[in-house]
Amino acid sequence: MSLKEATKDQSKGEKKVEKKDYSNAKDGTQVIATDEWLAPYENELKARFAKYQSVKNQIVQAEGSLSEFAEGYKKFGFNRVKENGVDGIMLREWAPGAKQMFLFGEFNGWNRWSHEAKRDQYGVHSLFLPDVNGKPAIQHKTKVKLNMVTQDGRHIERIPAWIKVVWQENKNPFYDAVYWNPPQKYEWKHKRPQSPKDIRIYECHVGMSSKDPKCSTYIEFKDTVIPEIIDAGYNAIQIMGIMEHAYYASFGYQVTSFFAASSRFGTPEELKELVDEAHRQGLVVLLDLVHSHASRNVDDGLNQYDGTDHCYFHEGKKGEHPLWDSKLFNYSSYEVLRFLLSNAKWWLDEYHFDGFRFDAITSMIYQHHGVAHSFVDGYKEYFDPTQTDEDAIVYLTLVNEMVHSLSKDPFGVITIAEDVSGFATIAKPVESGGVGFNYRLHMAVPDKWIKLLKNTKDEDWGMQDLCWELKNRRWMEPTIAYAESHDQALVGDKTIAFWLMDKEMYTSMSTLGEYNPIVARGIALHKMIRLITSALAGEGYLNFMGNEFGHPEWIDFPREGNNDSFDHARRRWDLKHDQLLRYHHLFNFDKAMNAAEDKYKWLPAPQAYITVQDDGDKIIAFERAGLLFVFNFHSTKSFTDYSIGVSKAGKWKIVLSTDDKEFGGFENVERSIDYFSQPVASGNWPQRLMLYIPSRTAFVFAVDE
Repeated sequence: MSLKEATKDQSKGEKKVEKKDYSNAKDGTQVIATDEWLAPYENELKARFAKYQSVKNQIVQAEGSLSEFAEGYKKFGFNRVKENGVDGIMLREWAPGAKQMFLFGEFNGWNRWSHEAKRDQYGVHSLFLPDVNGKPAIQHKTKVKLNMVTQDGRHIERIPAWIKVVWQENKNPFYDAVYWNPPQKYEWKHKRPQSPKDIRIYECHVGMSSKDPKCSTYIEFKDTVIPEIIDAGYNAIQIMGIMEHAYYASFGYQVTSFFAASSRFGTPEELKELVDEAHRQGLVVLLDLVHSHASRNVDDGLNQYDGTDHCYFHEGKKGEHPLWDSKLFNYSSYEVLRFLLSNAKWWLDEYHFDGFRFDAITSMIYQHHGVAHSFVDGYKEYFDPTQTDEDAIVYLTLVNEMVHSLSKDPFGVITIAEDVSGFATIAKPVESGGVGFNYRLHMAVPDKWIKLLKNTKDEDWGMQDLCWELKNRRWMEPTIAYAESHDQALVGDKTIAFWLMDKEMYTSMSTLGEYNPIVARGIALHKMIRLITSALAGEGYLNFMGNEFGHPEWIDFPREGNNDSFDHARRRWDLKHDQLLRYHHLFNFDKAMNAAEDKYKWLPAPQAYITVQDDGDKIIAFERAGLLFVFNFHSTKSFTDYSIGVSKAGKWKIVLSTDDKEFGGFENVERSIDYFSQPVASGNWPQRLMLYIPSRTAFVFAVDE
């Protein structure tokens, strides 16, 4: 279908229809060139792009560039400076609701009134502390705090918003701010690896990465978990829970100090060691970035920072998330933009992260935050000003432009959007009218798998329905596919492995006894689910730590309700390494799947062409990246001489089989067999293969060149 516009033909008095070319548009409508359904929203696209340009121009005129604006951490918080030729420490904090601000701490014997900062007309409070006898006035690793006097005369104490280190001591319920200025700066040893086009992400959490029931550390993760990730064949890690959060059980999503790396895992230098080692091993390191909301903590968070409820957040109910009990940023505020843009650049500059997964984008871009909203009205929801938060969309566009400008390689800094709504243009380039993310998460896929496992016997799964869900993504907006999310492993729900095998995982995973039929079914489907998700559902792939070997049970962080137990906040690597347990079969397959993807590069290849999706036979077949993928989801039927169309004539060979014994299969198909195509049309292809396809198996074929 062509994009058309009506113009008046003056000679005949009739409308003449002409095609409109958007391919070179510079006004935010270029995205229409690849998605004609956006054409009715041309004016809305122009208005959104114009607003973004207006905000950007305002910043550039005042600050020089977007990148310079995003270096607020060099101005705000604590910084070593030379003031009028004198070395010292400069503190700056934005607190417009405070009439006065004082710095106190161990450095001045906790005198709350001796060191007053100067307030300017914008509410920025500045204090310079000259060196004393050639040494900083505040010693490294000593506690500091702010004492403010509000407009109505109240005295409040706060942790600096731009503080770089906070920690807890002696089970103090609140965090203390710590001045961090080590005498020797960390020296980076390894360059950032090039960002992969076929990204395979290992999502992980440092604290729960130990096999022992405890909170693990950056160093332990570096020494013990990175080798596991490399062995499994992933080329990127996405680390959760790094931004400091007072409540451990929040999984890191209730951030209290945005510029501080969580001290419960170690020091800033130890986090840098982790990132450095990951880079040495060729891993790209992504940060789970939470800019969608903030903890409502007052004493050690940003809430009521200057005595008002609207310093960093919206005022009143607009500043409160209705479900998460958290605070919502005011993205129209100039200083909030500085804070958040600087936060993104800080993690790239200071800790050498290679990109971000932006958490909870849906909550940001809609005024209803996605709460009790089904997103069934299509495109109009993406452009309805009564539903969207245009300021948040502008912020996301700005942060994407800023981080991507730091590298000439378009994949130099990776950004991933967690959005459940299918928001159009979110993974389109900024200059074309998009929001600028490299990828979006295919959130419907893990939801689909869990719904099937919860509600439908696999004998009743519909192949057409399954294929539609897996391939249902926006064209030319790259997607990260994943079979299960970390949320589905939390207490109250189950992993895919646990849904499939449940209590049998406690008693029937031994390789010494008879193969339990429930376990055999579970292992077969676990492999098939992961393979079809990787091969069909996206342009990137993600796995949560431990799920690659079918980690049993659930995740439950220490909390009052479980007597502060760490027993379910760890990863049982010992299960995977025990050759007498079947967990290693699942790991072996996952490793082989990643190796096959690394060799054949199906993730960055164009979307698959599906030739078979047979609900009766439970067969799915498709080609992608020159490979043929064949799945038999039937619970009992195996097929001989099953006709599958292929695009190329020649000899085909199996390059990956879920049925291999090393993967817990039955080895019913010999891997050494050659399959010669026949010049008989099948499934819209000119050639066909005649295959034996056992029940609950999947195979990947390649032409033997």
